[in-house]
Amino acid sequence: MPSDTVSSVRETPPEVLALLALPPLDTLSADRARGAVCLWCPVRLTVETAVDLGEQSTDGCRWWPRACGPCVGRRAHRALYDHVALCEPCVDDVGQCATGLTLSRLVRKHRR
Repeated sequence: MPSDTVSSVRETPPEVLALLALPPLDTLSADRARGAVCLWCPVRLTVETAVDLGEQSTDGCRWWPRACGPCVGRRAHRALYDHVALCEPCVDDVGQCATGLTLSRLVRKHRR
């Protein structure tokens, strides 16, 4: 599968991805852990619908979670809402905060 075919958040810093609250690997079904099904909903993923959440490492195990765009958008929106309430630069101008700006971009790109 060509790397540019799957939507990716690889350029997203790990600390911002952490705000999306990925579920623990040991709680996932085999299909979710291997990226065949969205992490947060029952949607089966295709090359066109998958958002690659990058390589994760849990207890020495590497895994590559994927999700559907709408779920990533909703998670990013929720994380942005929580972040802005605690971040003074975001209150003035979200463009002044790397975390707020990255979350805003994820919302715009994936929220439908």
